Amino acid sequence: MDNKDYISVYFDDEDPMLQALRRLKENNLTIIDVLTPFPVHGIDKLLSVKRTRIPVGGFIFGALGGILAFWFMTWVFTVSYPLIIGGKPFFALPSFVPITFEMTVLFAGLSMAAGMFLRSKLKPDIRFKPADERITDNMFVIVIGSNANTTRESIRTVLSGISIIEIR
Repeated sequence: MDNKDYISVYFDDEDPMLQALRRLKENNLTIIDVLTPFPVHGIDKLLSVKRTRIPVGGFIFGALGGILAFWFMTWVFTVSYPLIIGGKPFFALPSFVPITFEMTVLFAGLSMAAGMFLRSKLKPDIRFKPADERITDNMFVIVIGSNANTTRESIRTVLSGISIIEIR
């Protein structure tokens, strides 16, 4: 949001912000972003945000982790280093289940965390300078694309009856 071709509408509660979002969508105004201090339920449907594919990656890598763990234990206990432990056979399936489960969870969790970091473009040296310090504390902001037809006054008329703190 470095360019100044947008208008910010500030709210102090999530309910007026959701009402304003519905009205802005009805009037076909371009919504660039919505900034909230905490997750707001239902906002993704209003903004038509597509579901993420990170859980699919988690399932694939979790299955891969489970298969690799099971294959490795089978290979170690039957081919590489076969030992009779407590009178069990070399291929003792019940004893493989806990480690297979743990490796499945480990691979799934790490892959989803890595996918989230890659998708969000988060990295250790990221510098975030908010447009307004109140956004991270207690303000809800809708960022609307500005063009020749979209002005502060037109947005104020579209959002009449909704408690707005400020329009910038």
